[in-house]
Amino acid sequence: MTARNEPLSVPILASVGAVVIVLLPYWKQILLAFAVAIAIVLAFALKNFYLFQLTLALIYALAILGLNLLTGYNGQFSLGHSAFFAIGAYTAAILMEQGNVPYYWTLPVAGFVCLVSGFLFGLPALRLEGIYLALATFALAVAMPQLLKFTPLEHWTGGVQGIVLLKPEAPFGLNISSDQWLWLFTVGVSVVMYVCAYQLIKSRTGRAMMAIRDNPIAAKSMGIDLSLYKSLTFGVSALYTGVAGALAAIVIAFVAPDSFTLVLAIGLFVGMVVGGAASIVGTLIGGLFVLYVPNVAEYFTKGLSGAMYGLILIGTIYLMPSGAAGLFRLTLHRLITRLASR
Repeated sequence: MTARNEPLSVPILASVGAVVIVLLPYWKQILLAFAVAIAIVLAFALKNFYLFQLTLALIYALAILGLNLLTGYNGQFSLGHSAFFAIGAYTAAILMEQGNVPYYWTLPVAGFVCLVSGFLFGLPALRLEGIYLALATFALAVAMPQLLKFTPLEHWTGGVQGIVLLKPEAPFGLNISSDQWLWLFTVGVSVVMYVCAYQLIKSRTGRAMMAIRDNPIAAKSMGIDLSLYKSLTFGVSALYTGVAGALAAIVIAFVAPDSFTLVLAIGLFVGMVVGGAASIVGTLIGGLFVLYVPNVAEYFTKGLSGAMYGLILIGTIYLMPSGAAGLFRLTLHRLITRLASR
């Protein structure tokens, strides 16, 4: 029996090898399709509360992606992206509440508003670099909640009370809950945004962004317009964070100034570092960290949740000094090296 079966294994292995060779150039598309399939399964396998949490984690990941485009790929430090998150959220809320605009149309509007805001903020910030730019953006994050409470703007922003929205129902008569639909909707928007970010990084513009990050003088000597690319990167980064803010307003169905404090600004930066700077996939890990780790810290000790969160963060950075993406690349490199040495 063994002698007869051995010849059969040869064509089977050859067929499998041929399939692998054919599909290998498309491994990223296959992985993306697999991830989308898992997301669809989760929509029907998890309870609404867990879907709501995962939706928020994905929204945070999208906001972190915007910050990563600015900091990880262009080298500009920002501690104020919570302000653009707030601008996107309030743009969507005002359009839905006072303009009766469908929720899905608020996303491109919020993205455009944040694109312009980020570009305009990036122009005067061109004179600043490193910690000085971080300080300027930090001031923006500090000022934004107070601006949203400003009395002349209360007609639009709702002041301290904020704006209460209605959660959108599933369209086309689909027999699914609002949380299920918003999870699928957020996944669809995120897939488009992540693919666009990947194409941007791989394009000529993306290479120019990274050249500015690595060596601004060399980049300028190659003919790259530093002012233009820095301002555009700031605008695109704000666009991503603004779309995430609009999604958050739709999913939570409520916006208020105190939702966009320094805690959110620092949280987005922490999520980028934990996921890995200059890593697109690592932002997903960062989103999960931002949402779940504070809850885990509070679960262990409510009185010292801040201290527990700090210990978890220190341990995470100690174990993953280059973030989750860096740890994955290092582990994969060591595994390949071991297999090659055998």
